[in-house]
Amino acid sequence: MEQLRTFGRELAMGSQGGFYQSKEFLDLVKSIGEARSKAEEDRIVLNEIDTLKRRISEPDIPKRRMKEFIIRLVYIEMLGHDASFGYIHAVKMTHDDSLLVKRTGYLAVTLFLNEDHDLIILIVNTIQKDLKSDNYLVVCAALNAVCKLINEETIPAVLPQVVELLAHAKDAVRKKAVMALHRFYQKSPSSVSHLISNFRKRLCDNDPGVMGATLCPLFDLITRDIDSYKDLVISFVSILKQVTERRLSKAYDYHQMPAPFIQIKLLKILALLGSGDKQASENMYTIVGDIFRKCDSSSNIGNAVLYECICCVSSIHPNPKLLDSAADVISRFLKSDSHNLKYMAIDALGRLIKISSEIAEQHQLAVIDCLEDPDDTLKRKTFELLYKMTKSTNVEVIVDRMIDYMISINDNHYKTEIAFRCVELAEQFAPSSQWFIQAMNKVFEHAGDLVNIKVAHNLMRLIAEGFGEDDDNADSKLRSSAVESYLRILSEPNLPSVFLQVICWVLGEYGTADGMFCASDITGKLCDVAEAYYSNNTVKAYAVTALMKIYAFEIAAGRKVDMLPECLSFMEELLASHSTDLQQRAYELQALIGLDAHAVECIMPSDASCEDIEVDKGLSFLDGYIQEAIEKGAQPYIPESERSGVLNMGNFRNQDHHESSSHGLRFEAYELPKPAVQSRIPQALLPSTEIVPVPEPVYPRETYPTPVTPIPSNPSNAGSAELKLRLDGVHKKWGRPTYTTETSTSNSTSQKTVNGAAQVDGASTVNSTIETYASRKPQVEISHEKQKLAASLFGGSSKLEKRPATGHKVSKASSHMVKSHVPNSSMELASEKTAPAQPAPDLLDLGEPTGTSTAPSLDPFKQLEGLLDITQDASAANGATAASRSPDVMPLYADSPICIHNKDDADLLSGMSNPHATNMPGATAGPQPAQGSSKGPNPKDSLEKDALVRQMGVNPSSQNPNLFKDLLG
Repeated sequence: MEQLRTFGRELAMGSQGGFYQSKEFLDLVKSIGEARSKAEEDRIVLNEIDTLKRRISEPDIPKRRMKEFIIRLVYIEMLGHDASFGYIHAVKMTHDDSLLVKRTGYLAVTLFLNEDHDLIILIVNTIQKDLKSDNYLVVCAALNAVCKLINEETIPAVLPQVVELLAHAKDAVRKKAVMALHRFYQKSPSSVSHLISNFRKRLCDNDPGVMGATLCPLFDLITRDIDSYKDLVISFVSILKQVTERRLSKAYDYHQMPAPFIQIKLLKILALLGSGDKQASENMYTIVGDIFRKCDSSSNIGNAVLYECICCVSSIHPNPKLLDSAADVISRFLKSDSHNLKYMAIDALGRLIKISSEIAEQHQLAVIDCLEDPDDTLKRKTFELLYKMTKSTNVEVIVDRMIDYMISINDNHYKTEIAFRCVELAEQFAPSSQWFIQAMNKVFEHAGDLVNIKVAHNLMRLIAEGFGEDDDNADSKLRSSAVESYLRILSEPNLPSVFLQVICWVLGEYGTADGMFCASDITGKLCDVAEAYYSNNTVKAYAVTALMKIYAFEIAAGRKVDMLPECLSFMEELLASHSTDLQQRAYELQALIGLDAHAVECIMPSDASCEDIEVDKGLSFLDGYIQEAIEKGAQPYIPESERSGVLNMGNFRNQDHHESSSHGLRFEAYELPKPAVQSRIPQALLPSTEIVPVPEPVYPRETYPTPVTPIPSNPSNAGSAELKLRLDGVHKKWGRPTYTTETSTSNSTSQKTVNGAAQVDGASTVNSTIETYASRKPQVEISHEKQKLAASLFGGSSKLEKRPATGHKVSKASSHMVKSHVPNSSMELASEKTAPAQPAPDLLDLGEPTGTSTAPSLDPFKQLEGLLDITQDASAANGATAASRSPDVMPLYADSPICIHNKDDADLLSGMSNPHATNMPGATAGPQPAQGSSKGPNPKDSLEKDALVRQMGVNPSSQNPNLFKDLLG
């Protein structure tokens, strides 16, 4: 009978609106839930807003109805509509004496307002009064509002009351008081700096909830100052032990795990306190090992605690037993079918390889499976692991895999990151200069303008410097192979602008150096590049400069210069270009062609890109000329800072007025223009590298500054210097960019750490690992290709050999100060990511940088790679014997198409455009003639045929004989 009565009361309540809500509110929720479109939902909500605006302003509304109206306003705000017309009513509800109404008002206010809202000032006094209430529910509601609404200015108004509540009889109040103080510390640390000791006291609170709430502010405090809290290690270990022994109430259990969130927070704190402290870490070993043994891995929360244990083990002083336990947990994660657990395992491996590289080698086939997994997130995490475990023995395989993955994705942001990592690994661990150039060509070809500009500088520097030894023959082969590969790559469509700049520079410097390609072949290709990328002025500028170098080298060698018809047409176009830069380069080329061989050789020496140039910043070579001019009555040079003051002195009444006007705003009317004082500085005394501001005469109409033509250094070129430039439509700029020289050296250090682990045969380790992994999954047959890939990534010597910037050789002179043809660049690895939307930069633009670049912080994982170097423990006396016993795993992947080993220096780069041609299974590794090194058409033959067709097709003199005569002087 009693159950029937209860059921009747519930039905009656439902007919009136459950939980004391009206039927209108329930109909509103139902209609919004049944809306078929966003427009229909907006129409329902707008009708409700009009209804509430009308009803909420009525006088003498019952508290129960007002509470419902505020809840409906909260619902409207949750749907993304504006309910600000009811904010003041929510503030008024916080003043009510009824507990239900007051708590509803506080809930609505914390949802409606923020700490900077204008209505906050109206509830501060109410919060102060409620914090002193005898009803702990009212106090809890006020503390909730304090955490959300009190800003830095109003903290002193409520801070004393909150501190008093730390000793309240109710545990819920103490817990919320700790949370409020934590919030105050986050907003204004200085306001609660004298109350930090209260957190230590609350750590010993009898209620586990208060203790758990105290861990959050203590974690922030320990993060800022670890040494001040070393004495709490024993306390944290004791608390964690009590939690794992289930001494807390079952109310804190979650999925049968004893207070897992408290365990996770304590493990994070212990990881901070044990980092770099052996004594503190020894106090943690026992409890962390107990968690490994007792933790249940059948639930997600149990796996989360185990993962946090692995993070703790990777941070504190290493312990072999804990490392073995962590490896077992990682093995279980990797064998799971869940991608989330595999992701956690890969991340945990990345944390542990800085301590022991063997942990990753034990799971090499599982890592390969993750690398080939269709889940893109897991694949990216695996690449991060390979990035951390890269060394000189596996850099080729890892970089090739990363480049292949970079080609397959379309996300420019992540493609930029992958390209940056490929460049970083190639510069640090490149086995040879040829491989480095080949890898950089692939990165440039597929990543394009996403690559940092300094990478292009380093590539050009490497090609110019060669192997770093005094072997001119090897350097010549390297440059010839680079030229041949770039000529092949030019046939590819839509090459990136930065890569084209590198190609043009290399072809201009070394295109005809070895005599394999004639000048007409190279110049024809350069003109084709300029025509194909017509809208890119930077590429056209590089092409013109390359043409100038080729013709200069031909003239210096005593050979006759015959310009192709397309080159003549290209030069005629640039001579009338609206771009002053292109026009200047064209005039310089025209002037250079008319000079004799000796002058050209002095201006453009061959292979002088690595020669040092002594910069005379004081221009001492002009001293005699200046002294002679002064003896003839010329005025001495006046510095620019003093010159502007002297020339403009007549515009100011006195010097004091000038100084005061430079530091404040002037509101008086401008003076009428006066005739400017004529400068006495003779034009001959002005240096040719600066534009000296001289006063201009005043004209009745508006005038514009005329471009200053520099004084020609060679009297024979005076006629060409007087040629007028076409400036129609040219964008006028103030001044010109300054040039700075920035030289820095990137020194990479080698680090080798050996621990006391017993030596193990490398081949047996690899084979046993493969067999162990195969025994786990007997139904899957491990392919031979996967075994070779695992041997490539994890096999071989674990010795870490960092090579500084791929063996850049020392300069031919004592130092690299300023280069004549190679852009002066820093050898530091760039860290900034190039935005795709920015225009392609100019490699030869050495002006002031437009943005700041931040060098990447040194990855600690790289410093600690190879700690378990079992192959290098032998002494120097027994080195030969140990080497003979060391297994050779390289033949396992000698035939793999992933790792490219080409011993032919001259043909290595030629495989860039056709990588399969030089890596066929039966190809010979010995030196082969350059003509038959790869399949496909020979670039030299095709270029000679193109040049023959050009010469037979059009007679240059018949097109424009006057222009031809002008260009040839």
